[in-house]
Amino acid sequence: MISAALVRELREETGLPMMECKRALEETGGDKQAAVDLLRKRGLAQVGKRADRTTSEGRVLYQSDPATGRHAMVAVLCETEPVTGTDEFNNLAQAAVQAAVRMDDPSPEAILAQSAPGGQTISDLLLDAVNRIRENIRLGPVACFRGEVGWYLHHDRKKGVLVEFSGPCPPEIKADVCMHIVSMRPPYVRREEVDPALIEREKAVAAEQVKDKPAHMIEKIVAGKINRWYSEICLLEQPFVKDDKKSVGQLLREVAPGLTVNRFVRFEIGG
Repeated sequence: MISAALVRELREETGLPMMECKRALEETGGDKQAAVDLLRKRGLAQVGKRADRTTSEGRVLYQSDPATGRHAMVAVLCETEPVTGTDEFNNLAQAAVQAAVRMDDPSPEAILAQSAPGGQTISDLLLDAVNRIRENIRLGPVACFRGEVGWYLHHDRKKGVLVEFSGPCPPEIKADVCMHIVSMRPPYVRREEVDPALIEREKAVAAEQVKDKPAHMIEKIVAGKINRWYSEICLLEQPFVKDDKKSVGQLLREVAPGLTVNRFVRFEIGG
């Protein structure tokens, strides 16, 4: 006979409905830990059932570690906005970003395998959250940079940026570049990163647009169009959002000769 007190204990520990707790205890002969493990396995089934549901809400989190110089950013995704206010979601999110900042090259899979407070893994926290909340919850993009890093987290915690600079950079310039990236959404740092096939397609489009021009002018016009295109998609060539008379690259060179951006990652939930 499973006592009501034991059912209540399991309910308080797992946050799951009383009847589910009672059934789990009955199936495990009143062994509470075995019942917890059983409910967690059923949580894995919940993850599978909900895996194809759209996760258009969530939060971006940032964490730094002064001892190692690491700066980490993690997106944790869910289906609906109210879930982001739950303890389960926030405990998972905090554990995930704290794990990410301990790793040089984190991935969602590697983070889930890390330990969490209470002897669990982060994967256990995810399963428990899905089991209690009954929504699809998952880790989204993650990143961790070291060295001269700038970061920005928007007030709604749905947008964030990590930027790795090539050398020392004043904090206010770091912040400006990060906010520029949030606003202007450049897909590349510099033109050398753009796929050559994409460049050839853009050149073909530009040439088609001016095919009726004199032959000696076409090459020059196409080159001008491609340069304008680079200024739209490459961070260092974009007009700086606070002063469009200069590019982001020029802004950085004014701070220090040779200063540039090595790489960046932009996070946005629901964008």
